[in-house]
Amino acid sequence: MGNMETKQTNWEDLSISNDFLFGKVMQNPELCKELLQRILPDLKIDRIEYPELQKSINVDMDAHSVRLDVYVKDDRETVYDIEMQVSDTKELPKRSRYYQGMIDIQLVDAGQHYKKLNKSYIIFICPFDLYGKGRHIYTFENICKEDNSISMGDEAVKIFLNADGTMDDVSKELKAFLDYVAGQKPEDSYVEKLEEAVQEAKKNREWRHEYMTLLMRDQENVEKGKEYGEELMLSLIQKLLADKRFTEIERMKDDKDYRLILYREYHII
Repeated sequence: MGNMETKQTNWEDLSISNDFLFGKVMQNPELCKELLQRILPDLKIDRIEYPELQKSINVDMDAHSVRLDVYVKDDRETVYDIEMQVSDTKELPKRSRYYQGMIDIQLVDAGQHYKKLNKSYIIFICPFDLYGKGRHIYTFENICKEDNSISMGDEAVKIFLNADGTMDDVSKELKAFLDYVAGQKPEDSYVEKLEEAVQEAKKNREWRHEYMTLLMRDQENVEKGKEYGEELMLSLIQKLLADKRFTEIERMKDDKDYRLILYREYHII
């Protein structure tokens, strides 16, 4: 869980679309396995396990730490990272790439051959249409641009699920789950089990305390970030004014990527 990216904050009001609660509910291996089977019906998953990697990934002090919502491995050593993403932060494709890299680094110990890399699925569950095409599911694998029949063969798959889809492109079972994520209550046995698990999770006082602690910490970080960000921007504006780079002042205010380039250029960060 990178941060508490959800409008829901009261523990009693949380639904399955809350990343924290979703992660707790998915600690039930049967519920998690059934979800994976609905997303990937062509796979036959006999069992799953929860490696230590699910807790946190932090490669070094300079890297962004990654706290995964749900990280599991099946009986064929395929790994799955399932993320609940409520807010459209405009950078999910890049984030999926980053998660893939962090997971791969952890999977291959120093000195081991790259063939040790497991087949992996990075799955984002969203209540919004990331690509605006009306699909409920967008699956990406690396293929040859010149010949789409040629797969790169790196066994890295990224899937973006859209609970706001309009196409008839997924099974009724997966559609029922996505409708549940969207706040509906379809008649579906799996959805009923999920709802029972959600209600049971809310009774867990330890989880409630953990959630409130994380929420308070995130709010504190947001406030610190605002204060620190204002100082950085002020310093950058002063340097741009001194160099008479007036047009770039307006550009960097609205363009975060360009602002980062300028921060590095002036050795501000």
